[in-house]
Amino acid sequence: MGPTETIADFYRLKFNQQPAGLHHDATHINVFRLEDCIGQGTVPVQYSRRDYYKVSLIRGDNLYHYADKSIRVNGSTLLFFNPQVPYNWEPLSDRQTGFFCIFREAFMAERMRSNLQELPMFRIGGKPAYPLEAAQDDLVSGLFEKMLAEVNSDYIYKYDLIHSYLSELIHTALKFQPSDSLYQHPDAKSRTTAAFIELLERQFPIELPGQRFRLRSASDFARQLSVHVNHLNRSIRDTTGRTTTAHIADRLISEATALLKHTDWNIAEISYCLGFDEPAHFTYFFKKHTRLTPSAFRTV
Repeated sequence: MGPTETIADFYRLKFNQQPAGLHHDATHINVFRLEDCIGQGTVPVQYSRRDYYKVSLIRGDNLYHYADKSIRVNGSTLLFFNPQVPYNWEPLSDRQTGFFCIFREAFMAERMRSNLQELPMFRIGGKPAYPLEAAQDDLVSGLFEKMLAEVNSDYIYKYDLIHSYLSELIHTALKFQPSDSLYQHPDAKSRTTAAFIELLERQFPIELPGQRFRLRSASDFARQLSVHVNHLNRSIRDTTGRTTTAHIADRLISEATALLKHTDWNIAEISYCLGFDEPAHFTYFFKKHTRLTPSAFRTV
């Protein structure tokens, strides 16, 4: 498996250039026609993780490799790619058409209450592949066409519209039936990681001031899952490329930012809900990961 591909790597490999200010654009999103990005002279898609999300509509005969699984799909397929899971695809026919969009997590996170990785298509161990019938292809391709038109427009609020279209695309997929054939034979590490993610997400969202996040360490989760902590840590590292502690911290930060944005709870209440014994410990943790104190974050 290759190194993690950054969004800057994507532009360099596909177009030999990148948009101005990309490194400072935390909410970057872009939309493409697939046929404009493949063909003679283009670099094959490498099997690796990315540091960005991707949603693709691909038509044709293709072989997808996703984590430790593979599936051959002949037809129209909607695919959702989580940056923590390595993937690539191999075209098996002469012509592929479709669309794809790439975006950083902050593009969706700043406009939605829930965490992207709570959604079935982005969840580790979830089901990212949705075979489409003709009418479904028309609906999905119409949403991509709208996003593509707005990306290339001068409309001042175009990113609000693009966010709406991408949200509609996600919810449209949730109404479809995902492919089960990717998941017939998951290995033990994948099962352990999926169980960890499910247990982590089950503690959220925090909806009441008296609710508390209690499983805070790898050892807490290992005991709950009846596995050795070393097995848990190794499984998560091998499957996602990240540590158990990093997953827990990211989810805590995600919930903390949501509570700071969307509730009027004071810092002490939020600190308690997230499992910190002292507000000062929460403030230190939050600032370490965001470079802002909780109070300063609320004023941004």
